[in-house]
Amino acid sequence: MTEALAIIMLVLLIVLVIAGMRLGFVMMFLAVVFGLMFRGPNMLSLFMQSMFGTMSNEILIAVPLFIFMGAILERSGATEKLFETMFQLMGPVRGGLAIAAIIISTIFAACTGVIAASVTAMALIAMPAMLKRNYANDLATGVVCAGGSLGILIPPSVMLVMLGPMTQLSVARLFAGALVPGLMLAAAYLIYVVLRALLDPKSAPAIHMDDRLPTGRLLIDMVIYMIPILGLLVAVIGSILGGVASPTEASALGVLGATVIAVAYRSLNLKKITEAVQESLKITAMVFFVIVGAGMFTSVFLYMGGGRVIEQAILSLPLGTGGILVLMMATVFILGMLIDWIGILFVVVPIFMPIVHTLGLDPLWFIVLIAVNLQMSFITPPFAYAIFFVKGVSPPGVKTTDIYKGVAPFVAAQILVLALCIIFPQLILALPNAI
Repeated sequence: MTEALAIIMLVLLIVLVIAGMRLGFVMMFLAVVFGLMFRGPNMLSLFMQSMFGTMSNEILIAVPLFIFMGAILERSGATEKLFETMFQLMGPVRGGLAIAAIIISTIFAACTGVIAASVTAMALIAMPAMLKRNYANDLATGVVCAGGSLGILIPPSVMLVMLGPMTQLSVARLFAGALVPGLMLAAAYLIYVVLRALLDPKSAPAIHMDDRLPTGRLLIDMVIYMIPILGLLVAVIGSILGGVASPTEASALGVLGATVIAVAYRSLNLKKITEAVQESLKITAMVFFVIVGAGMFTSVFLYMGGGRVIEQAILSLPLGTGGILVLMMATVFILGMLIDWIGILFVVVPIFMPIVHTLGLDPLWFIVLIAVNLQMSFITPPFAYAIFFVKGVSPPGVKTTDIYKGVAPFVAAQILVLALCIIFPQLILALPNAI
């Protein structure tokens, strides 16, 4: 009876979220209702323990700090300066603006840890430049959606910071495991753009630039606008991977470095600091509401035996280890089209991890596979953050169908990279094992 209630609880969660209700509050509501039904007021003490454990976890301090670091860099004008430099450098190459957009997105992804800032920034900076110069609507929007979404995977990813405490895995090793797949995704995007430009030159024309800066000036601009940010990334990520600093300490270093860069570019003032603080507060509050709600939900769900029922059902299928892994990845992919990624992590991971241990799979490898898989959730409708952001700032001539058409090849590239990571686990495990 209790197991059946747990499954009903999970179904209601999916239905209510699809209906448009806020994920964090839905999970809290369902947890309280079913918790009181199943155990009564004693369940409230379990909720308090779950909340206290979450809010006292020092690793999660890195979440608002990494968000604040990205907000400061976004307002420093670094993205615009980098794109203008890459625009000058790559513009005369066929497909050069799209290539520049992906490169800048990859660099900016390693500065933000979330996608909202990177997707919106590239949509406002790179997309108008491409559309103005007759790039195909689908290519311009697809590049921005896919490139901007890299921030959720490439370290320092907020997703990985949250997954570390949840799975009892080292955040540093998760960062190391996600680095190669993240760069593989960026490389796959670049290969697609190059092939598209070769096969369909009209969709990504080369640009004749009469006012192009001299080569020497371009090189100086690259040093001024690229070296400081790359140096910051090396300092932050390198200090974590090298064991010099914890993710929390490195996030504080990142905030300091981002502030120094903003001051050096003479673009920091009280208004921008206030905006960065407000944005960080809003995103952090949203994240922690979902974390707390998910903790309450999973506590009740697992206590009622829902996780055990799903585990037994999956393990009883005649699929073998490989088939069960594919089934779990397919489940995450489908949920990514319907539910917020934070909710997926806190609902799916506690259910799947016992299965992973039973099958003898490497937990770190599996968690990074989920992170790679969730890349697709940002560009697969109907619940696609990146598509919403891009459509919100697109000119009237860009249709939603253009964006859907544009992201399709990038979803295919993501599936390919995910398949390679499944077939060749060392793509994920080699760097963590080395450190």
